[in-house]
Amino acid sequence: MKGSELTVAGKIGEILVVTDKGVWESDLKECLDTNLTQWIMPYLPDVATFELIHKTPGHFSQGVKRYRNILFINIDSDYKGKKGSIVRRKDVWAKGQLVVDITAKDYTQLVKTCVAGLDEVHDAFDEIEWRRLIKNFKDTKTQTSRSRIKKNFGIDFVLPSNSKIVTSRDNFYRVEFPPSSRPIEFAGTGTQDVGSIFSGLMIYQYDFIDSSQLSHEALLRARDTMLKHNVPHEIDGLFMGTQYDSSVYPEGNVIKNAKGTINGYEMRGLFMFTGRPIRSTGGAFWAYHFVNPETKKLICLSGYVDAPITTSWTHPLREVQAIIRSVEFAK
Repeated sequence: MKGSELTVAGKIGEILVVTDKGVWESDLKECLDTNLTQWIMPYLPDVATFELIHKTPGHFSQGVKRYRNILFINIDSDYKGKKGSIVRRKDVWAKGQLVVDITAKDYTQLVKTCVAGLDEVHDAFDEIEWRRLIKNFKDTKTQTSRSRIKKNFGIDFVLPSNSKIVTSRDNFYRVEFPPSSRPIEFAGTGTQDVGSIFSGLMIYQYDFIDSSQLSHEALLRARDTMLKHNVPHEIDGLFMGTQYDSSVYPEGNVIKNAKGTINGYEMRGLFMFTGRPIRSTGGAFWAYHFVNPETKKLICLSGYVDAPITTSWTHPLREVQAIIRSVEFAK
């Protein structure tokens, strides 16, 4: 079977670095960590975009080569370039794989090349990570739910297999992703298993009047209003809200969808259940806001992840990222 027909291996959020032991254990390791394991802000506990694992060239040649993200770092005395080179290759040993080769004639040139180019290398691995997930989700059997969302909101996006709409109101839907997992204590749900993860997506809309509604603070106010009326906790008087502590205050940025056809505002932060002075569950959210020009509605897709602090949030947050960036206007 050809390499491009095999599926990628390794964990989501992992980069395999293939280089000599001496290079890996040198001061360059700090440069690799700083540039390739960037934090997805403002989550707490910290969520890194990637984790680095290492193999020597000899070890790599004898094992599995289908890792989703591979970075080769080579010092080649025969290399003649005045600057080090950074080359990207796709689908080398597996479909959807990204391989990056960094080559330099000596250690000094290698360090300069990494300092100048690793940020772009990170962005290349980052983009292909969520694009892979979009592609994987496209073939899932979720047409019934997607058709309902198209009809009500005029948009379409991919969903994980076995996702289901559990709340449907004129301007608010909530979709549960298949649990890994314990559920958040939404009204009417059962007990929790404290050892795993639960995630989903909320879709809401309201009339778009003018651009002032697209400011960071205005979007947060609208979010809290929608959640208060649509996402109750199992305990009476509690509802989903947003954490506003300065250390985890929601952050946002303007970004286009995967196809570049929608210009929206992405926001990341932490949620909690509020309304009464008692301790309750919470987790992370990743949202995307945009205007539907056909319906004149401001729409928000807000994914959420509830997980214990001892469990990595990287994979479920990457899934949320992929889903919201896959959004398109319905045809």
